[in-house]
Amino acid sequence: MDTAPVIDFDSAIVGTLPAAWSAGITGRGLSHWIVVRDASAPSPPNVLEQDETGTFPWCVLPAVSQADGFVEVKMKPVSGREDQAGGVIWRFKDGNHYYVARANAMENNVSLYYTEGGARKTLKYVDAPVRLGAWHTLRVEYAGTRIRVIFDGVARIELDDAHIAGPGAVGLWTKADSRTRFDDFRHAGSR
Repeated sequence: MDTAPVIDFDSAIVGTLPAAWSAGITGRGLSHWIVVRDASAPSPPNVLEQDETGTFPWCVLPAVSQADGFVEVKMKPVSGREDQAGGVIWRFKDGNHYYVARANAMENNVSLYYTEGGARKTLKYVDAPVRLGAWHTLRVEYAGTRIRVIFDGVARIELDDAHIAGPGAVGLWTKADSRTRFDDFRHAGSR
């Protein structure tokens, strides 16, 4: 079992973006990440929420630089008319180059993408039960070209891909009008 520290957002100021994080968007629209209270959180009282509409809003830890390792979060899709998705990103070079794995309550699936030149490219989709308003765990383990996506304790995607190599930041991601909450973010790895 890994012993990576947990970022639970409980010491962050409600209504603000936590100090160590940086937010932006791939594409158009707005990215608005703030700490909010949620009594249902896996580790209450605070969570991080993205509540604006944009192509692909992201929020990363820019001081992190890992090539291999894992990234994990507990996430709760709250609402969205166009989409109800949330995910994790890794090997983030900038807002136009990174990997993303996401779970979508509207589509009941988990998917893996890479973003290159600002365009999202699909690697794989798989069906998976993603309930709106429920907390789920999304984890990605990656080493070299090997990527493994685990959703609620079940390995859903395993494949090799070499589109984004080398170290990069890790973080969180949403799509369109998804209002999604995140808690207990963890990561560990090596350059």
